[in-house]
Order: sequence, then C-alpha cells, then structure tokens
Amino acid sequence: MTKPEDLEAAFRAARWQPAWEVSRPFVRHSQPTPSPAQVWRVGSEQGPVTLSVVIPTEDADRGGYFRQLLRQLNAQTFQDFELIVVKGDFRQGRAINVGAALAQGRYLMTLDDDTSLRDRETVRRLCALMDEAPDIGLAGGNNVVPEDAPPFVQAAMRQIPRRSWEPVPTVTDSDLAEHPCLIMRRDEFCALGGENELLPRGLDPYLRQVFRDAGKRVVVAPGVLYSHLPPVTWRKLVRQYYRNGKQAAFVNRHYPQWVIETPGRHGTFAPRVPFPLRVVRSAGRLAGTVITGQWIWLSCQVAYAVGFLSGWIGDRHSSPLAGRAHG
Repeated sequence: MTKPEDLEAAFRAARWQPAWEVSRPFVRHSQPTPSPAQVWRVGSEQGPVTLSVVIPTEDADRGGYFRQLLRQLNAQTFQDFELIVVKGDFRQGRAINVGAALAQGRYLMTLDDDTSLRDRETVRRLCALMDEAPDIGLAGGNNVVPEDAPPFVQAAMRQIPRRSWEPVPTVTDSDLAEHPCLIMRRDEFCALGGENELLPRGLDPYLRQVFRDAGKRVVVAPGVLYSHLPPVTWRKLVRQYYRNGKQAAFVNRHYPQWVIETPGRHGTFAPRVPFPLRVVRSAGRLAGTVITGQWIWLSCQVAYAVGFLSGWIGDRHSSPLAGRAHG
C-alpha cells in the first residue's frame, strides 16, 4: 500500500485510466452515455482495505483545494484506505458510481474536491461509528467555519444555510449528512442502486431518502469536523448559485418525483413540499435576508432564482449541465 506521506507525490506521478470501460451493473438510474472521466486509484495494491475514499472532481485542482485535501488525508490517523479519484465527469453521480464499482473497501466514503478535513481523527471516527451501529446507513460530519479561511469564505459559510452549523454532541439523526464528508457500507450502497446518474442536482437528498426508505438511519456524527468550502470570490459564488438554480429547474421539470426537501436543521421533516408553497417560502426567505442584511446570502438567492427562471422558461429539451456539477 502506498504510504500516507507519499499520496501527494503519487498524485504528481499518477497514471490515469479511462472510466468508460468501468461497468456499473448495480446502478438503478444510470446515464446511458459512457463516462468521459479518467480514474486514478492508489492504496489497494496489496489487497483489500477497510475503506474506499472516492473523490469526484472536474480538474483535480479546484483552486488548490484538492491538493490540500490530499495532505489532510495523509495526516489522518486511520490509514487502511484506498483512494479513487474520478476526474472530468460533469455527472457527479456517475463519477461516484464509477468509484464505487472499482472500490474494494467494506465502507465507501465520499469527499468533494473542495472538502477540508479539520481533524486527524475524522476517518477513524466515521469508520468506528459504522462498526458499532448497523442501523446507520449514512453518516456525515459537522461542517464548520475554518478560522484560517479568507474573510469572504467565513462570511459566506455563516450566512448561507447548510454551509455550517454547531457540531453535534451525540449521534444525531439529521438531513445534514452530505457528500462532502459521507460514509456508508459499500454493499448497501450498491444494493440500493447507487447514485442517481440522471440528476444534475439533488443527489444528496435522493441518496438520503433511498437509505431512509430502506429503514436505515441518516446521521451526523460527533467529533467529525470538516469544511465544505465555497468559492473564494463573490463572482464565483454567484455564478455557482446561478448554475445550481438552472439545474434545479431541470430536475423540477423532468424529475419532480425526486425533488426532496433539504432542511437547515437536524431532526425529522416532511420530505416533499408542494411547488407553490416552496415558491412562497423562497420569497419569504428572500425578504428576511434583506431585513437582516445578509448580503452574500441575498445575492446567492437572487442568482439561484434567476438561474431557475432561466432554466424553467428555456428550451425544456436543453440540458443545464455546462460547467461544474460538483459542489
């Protein structure tokens, strides 16, 4: 197995393999076109491992975040893992499924290329929790604001819902378990059909609901800290939310059965809310943001709304997938 301290060096010398030849027979909702991605896999040369870490990425860079993540994986106290990087697939679900198809670990962990691991015990704690609790299907961490991040990034994470929260003291049932730091059993993931490759947006709520429907708990784990970092400039952040809105319109138009709620708090919630009520609620949130002066979140909501309207009234047969689908 490649030594932890060699991960970044191994990446510089990586030999990438085409992803189109990777078979994904377990996928329930598959994208018929082959993946254009390339795959780099390291860490399982000497046999099976406990954990397979899958990172979907557009360019294996993400403004330097990706290499930072490699260094953080090096520093983890738990090292019985393989790393599978799937680069260049705008369908995040398909990219993760490619990684899962290649994985040898008992557990499967997903990280985004803009994830930042804030603690050296993150991987060990997540694996230990899954060992101890067979009723848990998905376990995520606590998205925290990093003190060393630029002021704009910190402000964005504090203002935007689901971008950060107070870490939980105990294992907590929560919809806030998300792909940027998420663990599951590989055999259960495959048995439930894997990721939905048809969705350009809404993969997290879809996967959580599939596990809940199977009678599994979805939780956030205590002591597991990470940061899902937003873009470092206002322009890039607004552009991301415009894209998100456009992709959300595509899903609402073509796959309304997979439009699932994403509450900003832990605990139970209604998984589906009628579209008119969601529109009214969004208007109320927008007004509340103006009153409280949360200008970063306000601009994101406006960009999202403009993107949604653009996608909704545009050609219903066109796809909004140009550009990044990750993060």
